Formats: sequence, structure tokens, C-alpha cells
Amino acid sequence: MATDRRRFLIAGSAGLLGTAIGLRPAAAATWETVLNGSFSGYPALEAAWHYGYPWGSDHNGTARMYGGASDHNHVYLEGSGVLVLRASRITWNEGNSSKDPYLPIHYHSGALHAKQQVVISDQFPQWEVRGEFQAPSARGTWPAFWLTGATSWPPESDILEYKGDARNWFNTYKNANGGWSNTIVNVANPGAWHTYRAWIAKVSATDADIHYYLDGNWAGQHRAANFVNKPMWLILNLQMEGSSGSPGPSGDTLYRARNVYVGRSRA
Repeated sequence: MATDRRRFLIAGSAGLLGTAIGLRPAAAATWETVLNGSFSGYPALEAAWHYGYPWGSDHNGTARMYGGASDHNHVYLEGSGVLVLRASRITWNEGNSSKDPYLPIHYHSGALHAKQQVVISDQFPQWEVRGEFQAPSARGTWPAFWLTGATSWPPESDILEYKGDARNWFNTYKNANGGWSNTIVNVANPGAWHTYRAWIAKVSATDADIHYYLDGNWAGQHRAANFVNKPMWLILNLQMEGSSGSPGPSGDTLYRARNVYVGRSRA
């Protein structure tokens, strides 16, 4: 990224100047990859990810999440390197979701959350989170790739979220005013492979800036209030109906992911 290159060039120049005038230059930050290649096979998948949501099987739509080491009906690998989440309509009564707004369960689907949490801090001031996805966008389909607080909510950062049409929602909660920041981008053919990316940088003792990208193109910047020192889960899920409208599809819905990557700087 050109901005990052300029940042490192400026840092390097500052170090040379400090040496010239007898000051000790600041130690350069190192970059660490903390999640990569986790869809190469089931051992890698299960070493890096937990099945389901961090809080269980239910959330805010009509899909209940199923999956595990012995159950790959709704979370499975397709060849080497491609993860598939599959939502299937059910025909029996399975009650209601246990999470607000307690909608009736109409689907079985899949979710994963990464074992590696994202924590913006003095030690790890910059993070990159990205992946390539084939996302469903029909009415009633609600795929997402997002960060959410592990010990409290907020914070939340939605890197990919489609809510029943061909617009991706980049969302951040909270902003400086205590609410949501939203950047909504029209996407040509969300069902083709696209790259979604967040670059997160600590800017104060409490706040971070999040830059969102689609296919390498900058989409927007959000100031994220009170994100610093807040552990966050990285979640990949295929929810259904709810905010994406209803009724949802009567057949199976597939959501594919590959090359999911998380890296960070170490100060």
C-alpha cells in the first residue's frame, strides 16, 4: 500500500536524521503474521478456528449454527484452501433463537471464530485483517466477516456484511459520537471472488482508525472510539433473514472464503 510505504520511508529518514545528530533512533516495528493458510486442511482449520459463535449457536437471524470436527455438513473445505459455509432451509419447528430479537429458526448454517484475538495496544498498534470471499447477496442471506468485542460489546468492526442485496456494509461501532459509522459500497457480482480488507491503526490511548478496502481500493476511514486494549473475536458466519429480509431462499445458500489473513505490528 502506498500510504504504508510512505510511512516506512518517513520512519527510515527520521532514524537517519537521529543518528546524524547523535540521537538514538527508535527501534523499528516488526511485522508478524498471526493467521494464514488455515483452510489448507481440517487439521489447520481446527488449529486456528473454533466452530460456531464465541457465545454458542444462535445470533440475531433465523439460522442456527452447526459444525464440528465430526460434522462438516455446514462448515467444510472444498479442495485445498477454500472454506464453505452452507445454509439449508429446515422444514420442522426448532423453536426460536436464544438471542435478541429471538426469531424463529428457519435454517441450519455455519460459523467460525478465530482462536487468535485482535487486540490493538501499545505493543501491537497496527493490524491487518483481510480475506477473499464469494458472498451470497439474495434476499434473506446475511453473510459476514467481522470483529466484535470478546469481553464486552462494543467494539465492532464489520469488514464484509451483505444484507439481502448487492451492497457491502463496512461498519464501525462506536464512533466519536457514540454510534455507528457506515460506508456502503455497491459491488458488481458479490458471488464472484472479491477481497475485503481492514487496516487498523492505534491513534490515541483509546481510539483507532480503521481503513476499509474492497479489491484493493480504499472505501472509507472510520474513527473507532474505545477500541484500544479491547480484545476482539474474528468471526466468519452465514446468518439468514433478520436484517437481510424474508423469506430467504428455499434451497441451499453457499458462502465461500479463501486466503483469510491476520497480521500485526509489534512495537
